[in-house]
Amino acid sequence: MLYLADAAGESSPNMLLSLWPLALMFVVLYFLLIRPQQKRQKTRNAMLNQVKKGDKVVTIGGLHGTIIEITDDIVVLRVNDATKMTFDRSAINSVSQASASVATEEKKSEEKKADKAAGVEKD
Repeated sequence: MLYLADAAGESSPNMLLSLWPLALMFVVLYFLLIRPQQKRQKTRNAMLNQVKKGDKVVTIGGLHGTIIEITDDIVVLRVNDATKMTFDRSAINSVSQASASVATEEKKSEEKKADKAAGVEKD
């Protein structure tokens, strides 16, 4: 009987020691897999919330376009002069140019066209 009581008392610490590797693996997996994914998701959500009309974006399918209309969850892209396509906001993969830089780029191109028409060349 005494032997059985000692055996039962010894199994509890052994069981706790056998759970340490499992707990350690969970902690390692959390810091290697779960936490970085949460950070990426957070930055992606921030990027999707900051897109606005005039931004040049790339969709998850690789389509490049300019946002011409945006609602809570739907985005309308202008792909070329005649083509407009509707996507979910979550289909945006990245922003290639923000609208402020698009406006300055268009302004520079208009200035170059005006200068060429006037016969003046700038670099």
